[in-house]
Amino acid sequence: MLPARYRMTRSKDFGATVSRGVRAAQPDLVVHALRVSEDAFDGAPKIGLIVSKAVGNAVQRHRVSRRLRHVAASLIDDLDPADRIVIRALPRSRDADSARLERQLRAALKRVRSEDRARR
Repeated sequence: MLPARYRMTRSKDFGATVSRGVRAAQPDLVVHALRVSEDAFDGAPKIGLIVSKAVGNAVQRHRVSRRLRHVAASLIDDLDPADRIVIRALPRSRDADSARLERQLRAALKRVRSEDRARR
């Protein structure tokens, strides 16, 4: 379970991360990452999920959300406190198991970090 202090809840944060962040696509998900300035963070990384109706019915969307929250919780220690991450589930994610989602999320975060370093 993803503890509440790590959850992104404000739409403003989601919008900023998606529009200004670095994007990395995988077959089952898309990751947007943004590192905020020191005055804009509260000491903990924030992770947000986007699971649209394109993923499936309510049961399928909630199942995908639970899996993504579980996978994201395992990555908290690897994130910087200034990191903002938005994970967008794609329709194929409804058929993915947690291990596959974790591999794809780790690969996307690795690519995002390398692109972020190249930007600086």
